[in-house]
Amino acid sequence: MKKIMLCCSAGMSTSMLVKKMEASAQERGIEVTIKAFGASEFNEQVGSYEVVLLGPQIKYMQTDLQKVADQFGIKVEPINMMDYGMQKGDKVLDFALDIIG
Repeated sequence: MKKIMLCCSAGMSTSMLVKKMEASAQERGIEVTIKAFGASEFNEQVGSYEVVLLGPQIKYMQTDLQKVADQFGIKVEPINMMDYGMQKGDKVLDFALDIIG
């Protein structure tokens, strides 16, 4: 079971993307848990996931968030702006799975 966290400014704009990622995983028979959180919840949630993907609107926070995630050995990466904007759940899922390895 892969565990993917999406993080944006308030946790709302990523919720549609989460649904598309889950649908893509289900179609492919990949077991995943994907949740979206606001940046204010990052510190309390990060340790429960294998990777954190950032919404483009908080990409500027990557360095600070990565410092927190480093304690858990978790990579924090921004979602491609085009994939995010076009809600390409399959592409974002692939990106997360590549990072997890």
